[in-house]
Amino acid sequence: MNIRKAQISDYDGIWEIFSEVIKSEDTYVFEKNTPKKDLEKHWFAPYMHTFVLEENAKILGTYIIKPNQIGLGNHIANCSYMVHPNTQGKGIGSKLCEHSLNIAKKELYKGIQFNIVVSTNIAAISLWKKFGFEIIGTTPKGYKHATLGYIDTFIMFKQL
Repeated sequence: MNIRKAQISDYDGIWEIFSEVIKSEDTYVFEKNTPKKDLEKHWFAPYMHTFVLEENAKILGTYIIKPNQIGLGNHIANCSYMVHPNTQGKGIGSKLCEHSLNIAKKELYKGIQFNIVVSTNIAAISLWKKFGFEIIGTTPKGYKHATLGYIDTFIMFKQL
């Protein structure tokens, strides 16, 4: 498995993952009918860095890293990770997280904050805690889950 900076030629491979992940409307804020053209602003905006994890020329996972805020808050990073549903359970999320921590340190970020981690996404919460992230806040009913209705979200943080 290889992690590298994404290129525009990766757009379709990333879209395949993105569209599959958001279909369930249970982990990300994007609605399942998000159009493909919106991937550019969500995953390829000029202020973010996009990476892919590939194996045998197939993209299995992707993440973005960007400043969590503008100006005086830009020393804290924000990341989003997606793993193709068909390849979950193979350690891809761990590899992406580890890579993002190294990139964040290289870019001199002082920490990484996840603004909205859905409280029912136990696998993600467990993974982030394994890497030293802590829940620092809760937004009551901060997410409109497709089947559960309004549920809490967590803010998670790791100091670098």
